Amino acid sequence: MFDLHFDTALAADYKSKSQKIRVLTEEWTVKNAFCPCCGERLPHYENNRPVADFFCPACREQFEQKSKRNSLGRKITDGAYDSMIDRLSGSDNPHFFFMTYTDDAVKDLLLVPKHFFVGDMIERRKPLAPTARRAGWVGCNILLEKIPDSGKIFYVKNGVAAPEKDVLAAFQKTTFLKNASASLKGWTLDVMLCIDALKKREFTLGEIYGFEQILHAKHPDNNFIRDKIRQQLQYLRDKGYLTFKGKGLYSL
Repeated sequence: MFDLHFDTALAADYKSKSQKIRVLTEEWTVKNAFCPCCGERLPHYENNRPVADFFCPACREQFEQKSKRNSLGRKITDGAYDSMIDRLSGSDNPHFFFMTYTDDAVKDLLLVPKHFFVGDMIERRKPLAPTARRAGWVGCNILLEKIPDSGKIFYVKNGVAAPEKDVLAAFQKTTFLKNASASLKGWTLDVMLCIDALKKREFTLGEIYGFEQILHAKHPDNNFIRDKIRQQLQYLRDKGYLTFKGKGLYSL
């Protein structure tokens, strides 16, 4: 079980508040978190590595962490927009940890696996003003609301830690997305979001058809939305994400 409190002595020699919280949050992760792929502990990368903050010595997965006080909200501020988009198509893109904290403890630690990231989830921010030190620089936001529930794996939620076996199982449930093409993944995630919106463990094909207009707005070049919905439900069934119970009835 995690000790959710920070070791505040680690940051005693730092003056900057941002440096203090970076040290406290990252050291907490090193001490407590584990790789969702294999369960191995996660040491630091060297400082200022451009790709990630932590890595798994066993399976070589990489992890980046973003931390903010109190609550995550709908979006998370990230770095340069172009760099983020480039990383989505790379083989070394990291998984993301999103941490919220209070004065002395972790409140939430959320993992979003890298295979849930597509361009649609990255919001381009306005360029910095001509008077700014980095005039014209364009950053981005990660839109958490566009990530399906199954892509939000909580190690800690509202101050309560999840059992390690539950985290590992939740991660394994969606690893089939790793090798999916960008176009297939986009459709699959869209249908997952429709299923989430129903807020039910069981649902019918007809209920998913109710999202036809929303899906057509996202995919205006596709005139066979219902066919695509059925295809995606079959794909999710074949991958073990859904169970088909007959007569148009599915369950998570």
